[in-house]
Amino acid sequence: MAGRGPQTFKKRQKEQERKERQEEKRARRLQRKLEPRDPDAPDEDQPAESEPSDEA
Repeated sequence: MAGRGPQTFKKRQKEQERKERQEEKRARRLQRKLEPRDPDAPDEDQPAESEPSDEA
């Protein structure tokens, strides 16, 4: 049963990464909830679309 060591370590690493991402998401949600939202401001998650230029 020598194969069990690395798998357990990988599982723990994955679990730690998952918890870390979960905590980051929770912090972002809380931050959004606490900050007043400007309806005209672009979303931080999505890149802002540039204005179409009139080349014609």
